[in-house]
Order: sequence, then C-alpha cells, then structure tokens
Amino acid sequence: MAAAVETFPNQFPNREYEIEITCPEFTAVCPKTGQPDFGTIVITYVPAATCLELKSLKLYLFAFRDRGIFYEHTINTILDDLTGSCQPLRMKIVGLFNPRGGMTSRITATYEASGS
Repeated sequence: MAAAVETFPNQFPNREYEIEITCPEFTAVCPKTGQPDFGTIVITYVPAATCLELKSLKLYLFAFRDRGIFYEHTINTILDDLTGSCQPLRMKIVGLFNPRGGMTSRITATYEASGS
C-alpha cells in the first residue's frame, strides 16, 4: 500500500527537532447532517528518517472535503496515515473545529515511537 503522504529525507536525522504545520482551511462533511465542517488542523512532529512533503500533505488534507467523517475519526485517521507515511519519533494532531450548534470541539491524538 502506498504512503498517504509523500516524504523526503530528513537532512538532520541525528538531531531531534520539532516541525509544526497548520492547515487553517480544513473541511470535511458531517456524516449525520451532510453539512460541511470547518476547522484548523495542527500537525506537530519530531521526524526520524523522513519529513512530510507539504504539497502532498495539502492534497491529502483537502481530500477530506467530500468525505463524511466525524471529528474524532478524522483526527485519528490523519494520525495513523501520517505516522505510516513518515514514521516519526513523535507526532501530535490537533483538530480545532469551528462552532456548530454553539459548541466548538478540540480533538487531540498523539503517537510516540516505541523506544523513543
């Protein structure tokens, strides 16, 4: 199975450093109402051998626009797909979803490689 997002070699694999990527225009579809959900996705990770390629990541995230999916499923799916693509030392995905029905949601999922 192909990786969800393309990667490129980490030029500093012997140094731990953090990368934060923000997608402020995330859109998916509520599977109950069929209405669009809007939010911001924040991806924070410490790369190992590879880093996420941004254009590929953007296309991956924009593919959710027509997908009926709950917030919790969205964030956990993104975490699984991105850790599968770049196999980081650590990763955190935060979904900050716009108000709907007078309520906002913040969903956080984390990953840590075994042994790190």
